[in-house]
Amino acid sequence: MEPNVFDKVHDIDLKKTMEKSYIDYAMSVIAARALPDVRDGLKPVQRRVLYSMIELNNGPDKPHRKCARIVGDTMGKYHPHGDSSIYGALVNMAQKWSTRYMLVDGHGNFGSIDGDGAAAMRYTEARLSKISMEMLADIGKDTVDFVPNFDETEKEPTVLPSRYPNLLANGTSGIAVGMATNIPPHNLREIIAAVVKIIDNRVNEDRDTDMDEILDIVKGPDFPTGATILGRRGIEESYRTGRGKIKVRAVTNIETLSNGKSQIIVTELPYMVNKARLIEKIVELVKEKRVDGITDIRDESNREGIRVVIELRRDVNANVLLNQLLKHTQLQDTFGVIMLALVNNEPKVLNLLQMLTYYLDHQKDVVTRRTKYDLNKAEERAHILEGLLIALDNIDEVIRIVRGNRTAQGAKAELMERFGLSDAQAQAIIDMRLRTLTGLEREKIEAEYAELKKTIERLRAILADEKLLLGVIREEILVISDKYGDDRRTSIGIDDEMCDEDLIPNEDIVIAMTNLGYIKRMAIDNFKSQNRGGKGIKGMQTIEEDYIEDLFMTTTHHYIMFFTNSGRVYRLKAYNIPESGRTARGTAIVNLLQLLPGEKITAIIPMKEYGEDEYLLMATKNGMVKKTPMREYENVRKNGLQAIVLKEDDELIEVKATDDKKDVFLVTKKGMCIRFHETDVRVTGRVSMGVIGMHLNEGDQVVGMQVDTQGEYLLVVSEKGMGKRTDIDEFKPQKRGGKGVLCYKITEKTGDLIGAKLVFDDRDIMLITTEGIIIRISVNDISIYGRNTSGVKLMNIEQDSDITVASIAKVRESENKEADDGDEEDGEESSEAEETEE
Repeated sequence: MEPNVFDKVHDIDLKKTMEKSYIDYAMSVIAARALPDVRDGLKPVQRRVLYSMIELNNGPDKPHRKCARIVGDTMGKYHPHGDSSIYGALVNMAQKWSTRYMLVDGHGNFGSIDGDGAAAMRYTEARLSKISMEMLADIGKDTVDFVPNFDETEKEPTVLPSRYPNLLANGTSGIAVGMATNIPPHNLREIIAAVVKIIDNRVNEDRDTDMDEILDIVKGPDFPTGATILGRRGIEESYRTGRGKIKVRAVTNIETLSNGKSQIIVTELPYMVNKARLIEKIVELVKEKRVDGITDIRDESNREGIRVVIELRRDVNANVLLNQLLKHTQLQDTFGVIMLALVNNEPKVLNLLQMLTYYLDHQKDVVTRRTKYDLNKAEERAHILEGLLIALDNIDEVIRIVRGNRTAQGAKAELMERFGLSDAQAQAIIDMRLRTLTGLEREKIEAEYAELKKTIERLRAILADEKLLLGVIREEILVISDKYGDDRRTSIGIDDEMCDEDLIPNEDIVIAMTNLGYIKRMAIDNFKSQNRGGKGIKGMQTIEEDYIEDLFMTTTHHYIMFFTNSGRVYRLKAYNIPESGRTARGTAIVNLLQLLPGEKITAIIPMKEYGEDEYLLMATKNGMVKKTPMREYENVRKNGLQAIVLKEDDELIEVKATDDKKDVFLVTKKGMCIRFHETDVRVTGRVSMGVIGMHLNEGDQVVGMQVDTQGEYLLVVSEKGMGKRTDIDEFKPQKRGGKGVLCYKITEKTGDLIGAKLVFDDRDIMLITTEGIIIRISVNDISIYGRNTSGVKLMNIEQDSDITVASIAKVRESENKEADDGDEEDGEESSEAEETEE
């Protein structure tokens, strides 16, 4: 018996077979599954679902149909794959947070932004949305090619007419083999306006459109969930090249409650972010102690919209915590744009202009085919009407011919011969009803014929002239824009990392910082001048045993350099310090700077820029001084930089910006003062200890360092609110390292000195007590005395209380005033750093 032919073993080359099979599979995924067509922006499964629904007569004017019926029809007729993939595509087109302009109108549970799935398809119902009727408009007018389905029992469209640019309006994402696409959704009005611009340039000026014109119209993606896009750089790159990264940030508001706590309210999320998972991630960060300061998190979202409330501890700077959340969670997300679509069944990465151009080509094709179809139908009808009109003109003869024939066929043949009619015309005459003979019906036929003549003329003109064709597209697409267009949901903001300082006004501000490390910035008009000896106004809400230690004026664009007792330096832009009212406590500095444990800010200087011949002069509590070129402090890392090396019990107390031409004054709490030339202090590097500036007596320490250009009088203030001015000429320069001379007579009534400033006549100064009371007085009101005196009462402080003056600060009205006053007699430029000392 002959062996069975199927038992034969075939030897094959496995490598070749695998390659062939895999390439076939890859091509199938690329061309017929994962990627959208550039013309209608749909993947095959979406196109088949929509076509099945129109076949089912499941339009927006009909009741909803069971999704199982839609899925069953799609699967049985066009899409021989799993029902879950079909239902998944249907659900996605019905979710308002997934699809910008929903193509399916769902009824029932279609899932949620928290990642809940839709109910099973036997429970849910759907119908086409109004806008998807525009996707399918004119599909019956031979506008697109149809191909046989998988078993050749039905025909299905290869593409939909898509009367608006769906690919850009709704975007899409898909992973094929070796390539992926990720096109963001856009605003329909903007996209249509861009198409209209291309048409107008072609019709009116006969030219191509360039990318810049389109970028002026299409501002950027417009996500269904809103949110904010940071910066335009990513948008522009994506549109010009077809690839780019767009940073998207949630919309948040910081609200302060009456009990002083802050809370962050999240109202819009980046596209495709799962809200429930985002909240879980924040909870996880709190548990792992990677984010500190959140006391509660609640999801208060409802049908009106999203609202996630994140409650914070009292001492936490909400802005800093929000920045941490943006860094570690999907509150800030990146949308990686890959504008890949199928052009003639070939995957291509396209820029924005190419996508719009391909779409417009598709519309030209659709409208041309529709016009040809309409023309054909109109000509056929006109042909019939011409026959009817001939019959009506010769009605008696027609009746005679019809009556005189035994069969309809014979009558038809005779009519064709007698009047030179076509088969169709003769058939129409045979089928004609008697009522057509009435005068009214005849008029109707004549009116219809005249109308058809006009229509035929118009349609032929459209086919003959591309500009007329474009005009038709323009008119129809603008109707869609008016009907379905809406306002942008996604705003476009500034990217923090590339923050444009020009957008932040350069204003004079007051920065205040307390002993316990709370800092705030305030508007300058909070403080009015008072007379000497007054009580002052409340300057800051402080907690027990806290008081303001530093208070100085600067502008929002200055760098603020923070020097700590342990000799490290940190840096911030002034506008990054949160603004508060005059009586608010402010923000804990630890929320703004990454201080080491036990570190405390002891000196703050504002700085505009790092000059070539400029130095930082530092003084320590124990009388050491150090001079280092400012350039060495140009690159301050986030976690600070070593500014000076200190001995064990020493602390950095004051820092000044100088130019190596000044005299330095050091004042101690026991009333001693030394004046020496800055050139006496040799330049040392950043990581050094410096040199001895002043020899101190037992128990004494330096309370202030000033340089001679800061004023012509030395103003000293004691703990009990006493003070005086002394002309600086009474202090003769000597070598550094000496003991200095007496500058204040300390008595029980005065207490130790707490600060010293060099001042000019027309300035104001502020005194701050340990309880946060501030008084602002004019320097002119303070008497001038010799070195060995105790001065006058500057501030009214009860003698027996524990309250003392904590610090003093000079006030300057504005940058401009300074230049006009001619304060700098030595011709030196008015450096803000000197004029705004604490």
